[in-house]
Amino acid sequence: MLGQLIRYFLRSKLAKFAQQVSEAAREQDRAQKHPNGKGEIHVDYIPKSYKERSAKDIKGGEYVDYEEVKD
Repeated sequence: MLGQLIRYFLRSKLAKFAQQVSEAAREQDRAQKHPNGKGEIHVDYIPKSYKERSAKDIKGGEYVDYEEVKD
């Protein structure tokens, strides 16, 4: 009986420790990917059709009227 209790206690503590280590590793991985904490966007590929088009080709858009809704 006492052996089963000790085994259960040790398993639960070991599982909790493993979860903490896993979370710390995930957090460290996130910190390495985004060192400055800001979300940066890196574009690997820009289609040729987009490169050929310039900002001059884009003329304003359609105005969309909206109504602000408060909860």
